[in-house]
This record gives sequence, structure tokens and C-alpha cells, in this order.
Amino acid sequence: MAPLQLALIARQLRPQRRELALGMAALLVVNILGTTLPLLVQRTINALKPGFSLADLMHQALLIAALATVMGLVRLASRVLVFGAGRHVEVSLRQRIFDHLLRQEPGWVQQAGSGDVISRSTSDVENVRRLLGFAVLSLSNTAMAYALTLPAMLAIEPGLSLAAILLYPLMLLLVGLSGGRMMRQQRRLQQDLAAMSDLVQEDLSGIGAIKIYGQEGSERAAFADLSRRYREAAITLARTRSTLFPLLEGISSLSVLVLIALGCSRLEAGSLSLGGLIALILYVERLVFPTALLGFTLSTFQTGQVSLERVEELLRRRPQIEDSPQPHAAGVPSPAGARLEARGLQIRYTDAREPALDGLSFTIEPGELVAVVGPVGCGKTTLARALGRLLPVHQGQLFLDGVDVTRLRLADLRRQLALVPQEGFLFTASLGDNLRFGAPETDLATVAAVAERAQLAGDVAGFPDGYGTLVGERGITLSGGQRQRTALGRALLMEAPLLVLDDALASVDNRTAAAILQDLRRRSRQTVVFISHQLSAAAACDRVLVLERGRLVQQGHHDELLGQPGPYRRLWDREQAASQLQAV
Repeated sequence: MAPLQLALIARQLRPQRRELALGMAALLVVNILGTTLPLLVQRTINALKPGFSLADLMHQALLIAALATVMGLVRLASRVLVFGAGRHVEVSLRQRIFDHLLRQEPGWVQQAGSGDVISRSTSDVENVRRLLGFAVLSLSNTAMAYALTLPAMLAIEPGLSLAAILLYPLMLLLVGLSGGRMMRQQRRLQQDLAAMSDLVQEDLSGIGAIKIYGQEGSERAAFADLSRRYREAAITLARTRSTLFPLLEGISSLSVLVLIALGCSRLEAGSLSLGGLIALILYVERLVFPTALLGFTLSTFQTGQVSLERVEELLRRRPQIEDSPQPHAAGVPSPAGARLEARGLQIRYTDAREPALDGLSFTIEPGELVAVVGPVGCGKTTLARALGRLLPVHQGQLFLDGVDVTRLRLADLRRQLALVPQEGFLFTASLGDNLRFGAPETDLATVAAVAERAQLAGDVAGFPDGYGTLVGERGITLSGGQRQRTALGRALLMEAPLLVLDDALASVDNRTAAAILQDLRRRSRQTVVFISHQLSAAAACDRVLVLERGRLVQQGHHDELLGQPGPYRRLWDREQAASQLQAV
């Protein structure tokens, strides 16, 4: 085993070293007793001569039974302690993974594939638990059994003992030859399982699109192909195991036959007592189980190593967005809203030929309602995500109330900013719980007040259970507009100094959108960045920023921009023409 893998295993077990040490001590006692019992049997059998009383026999039998009972109880204690250590590691590892995932940026979580992440968090952690519980116990037991049993056998009859275990190196050779193959096969099996999980997760999320485009057949075929690959990998691994384990058991049984055959001749020659032969048979039988189990133990160990590597690979992944080593303390929010400033803001996605945002510079004063508009792909959503640091931002390019956002703690920044994306995610909970998600202790009256501001109260009145209505997975029971207004109400409840709406009213009719914006204008305690493709709604804002190919090409009031030739007037004319066509 590579030193790195041993280090990984030791690091996982270090917090449970006390329980593990006690379990190993108990296991050592078990093996000492297991080595002592055949010697007692040998002494008892050899003492069965004329004059040996029944009372002496009963005394020896009771002693053997008592030691066997103690050995059973101590063995149980060793299993509880070692398996318990594995369970503790399992729970701790799951919590570490969950905490680690919460620190990652959203972009990576989406790219990594939720199926693979779930597979590493569940089945891989389960395999690690078996590695640190069963495999550690079994290997330790095998090592102790050989270390204590072989000297006892050699002390009884060296030649016969060596002949009996002569086939055991062949068992170890078979295990060694099969170990690498089983590890590769197990890795492939885990990868195929992760691919299946990815497909199921993706198809459940996109079930609507699958049905609309009639692609049930193609998705069924894709899943069948992945299932076939998983089945072939599982059968290949099972074939290897099914070949190895019977061979190990057969070889171990042959050693008992060799012992009996050679031992009988020694009995006739008088060089070995009957008690000694029985003791040797008991010792060989004692080694058969751990040796035969070695193949399964190795398989579990190899599987656990693969899974541990996959889990550690996940945990080694450092988030690209972290708190500064020397964070700036967040100031007291201004009652008039936040001041936002960009200085040459540049964002480039990995492998992209051109930056998504290219040198943006602007200032938004406290209390302003500023619209950000532009054609599709101009960088509007990238700007919204940059404001919330949902993607990496370079130092010295974005400032909130005069403080570089990269110097603010993420928790402080996100208390001062509320971001409403176009696809506002809703949880499988009640409507009220979704509205109060950012502040779970909020009372119902406050929840109803923000629903009124989000123009959602009228819809809630028509729901049979009001704010207790379950919205279903991802808000499936609500319309697109209701989902967006629920997400908006959730952000309004936070009363953050800066509110960013990323096309968050795209599914809302123009009259409702106008009512929401009028409410936002009346509340001077917030600075609002309204990112939208609805220019009619942007016309009600204090100022409009126009983006094109990641650059700020125009800014000013709606009327001022209409009087200038340029992108904004073209976008306005296009929207008006589309409205006239819809009215015909």
C-alpha cells in the first residue's frame, strides 16, 4: 500500500484513536485466549490416562468453557469498539463533505455533476466506513492470529506445522495477484455508478423538457446503456471474487488434510501425542477462517482505498471564492442604501476567448434605482453574480460602500446584498417557509407584508392553505411569475442595503412589474440594481446602464438615451415593434 494511502487511513482514524486502541487491545486478548484454549485441550486429552478422575475432567472442561465464554465477550467488545470507530468516522466524514460543499462556488457544483458528488458523499463514504471498521479489524485479527498461533504450533511439532501451512503462501500469492485487478474493477464500478446517478438527477430536473420534446425513448436508451456498463463492471468484479474465494477456501482445507495424513503416521511412531495432533488441528482451523477471509478483506480494503481517494479528492478541492486572510470589518449599513462602484471590472470564464465583462466602470449612489440592460449574452447575469461574489472577482475592481468586496467576509457581504436570480430556487416546503428562508424566525405578519410588496398576497389568498401551501419540488405547483415573486419576497424580507434583481420579473406581467418597481422607488433604504430585458420597466428607473459584449457603452436616463443614436434606442425600437406585432 502506498505511504500516502496509509497516511490517509491514519488521519481518518486519529480522532477515534482511543476507541481503536481499546478495540485492538480487546482483539489481542481474544487471540491470546484463542491460542491458549488448544493448549488446554492438548493437556486435557494427554491427561486422559488410568487414574484421571471425572472431577478433574469436569474441572478442565469448565475452565475451557469459561475461557471460551470470556473470549466471546471480549471479541464482541472488540467488534463494537472497532466498528463503532468506523461509524464515528463515517458520520464525521459525511458532515465534513456537506460543510465542504456549502463552501464551494455555485459554478463548480453545477459543473461537477450532482450525481458524482452524491455518489462520493454516500456510497464512497459507506465504503470508507467498511475499510476503517471491518477491514481494519479483519487484517489486525489475521496478523495477531498468525503471530501468536505459529509459534505455538512450532512448539508442538515444527515439521508437521510447517507442512500444514506450506500451502498458505500460495493463498497469499493468489490474493496479491488479484488485488490490483479488483481495485481497478472496483474503481470502474464506482465511476459507472456515479454516471448513472448523474443521469437520474439530470433527467428528474429536466423531466418537463424530456416530455415536451418526446425524448423519453432516448433517455431510456441512455440509462439502459449506463446500466449495461454498470452490470458488466459488477459481473467482472463478481467473477474475480467468485474465482478467488473458493480457491482460497480449497487451499486452506487441503492444509487440514495434509496435517491429518502426516499426523496419523506421527501418532503411530509415537513422536506426537493425540493431544498434540488435536491442538494442531485446532490451530490450523483457527488460521483457516482469517486466511480464507483475507480475499474478502482485501476486496473491502481495496474498495475502501478507492473510495477514500475519491472522498479526499473532493475534500482537497479548494473553493475559488474564500474570505480574505485579512478581512475588513463591515461598517454599519447606511439608512439610504449601499453605494456600489466598479473600477475596470473584468470577468473571464474558463476557456472563454473573450471576457464576459470587459473593463466595466460605474458608480451607483445610495438609494438609486438603476437598470442594467443589453442584448442576450452581453454580461448582465455575470454582473449580478459578480456583485454577490458567486464567481471570482479580482481585487480592486468592485467596491461596496467604499470597501473592496474581496476584503469583506462573504457572510458580511451577503448580509448587505440580496440577489434575486431569474430562476429563483424554491425548496420543497410551505410558501411561508420559502419566503422566510433567509430569516426562519420571522413571524407570519412580516411574511405577509413582504408578500404584499412582492405583489404575491392576492395569489396567496386564492391558495387553499394560504402561506402553509406546499410549493412542491423547485416550486413546481406555482407558476413562473409566482415563483419569481416568491423569490423577490424572500429577498425583500432581508432588508439588505443593496438589492439586485437579475431579470427577476421576466415572468411577471408589465403592470405587476411596474407596481413592484414603484414600491421599490418609494423605499429609499435600498439601492436597487434592476437587470432586465424589459425596457418599458427600465424606463421607470433613475438611470440606465447599457451593456454590449461585456462593455458599458451607454448610461443615462431613459429619455436621454432615447435621444441618442445607439444600442439603447435600437433595443427600444425593437421592443416597441414586438409589442405592436403582439397587439395585432
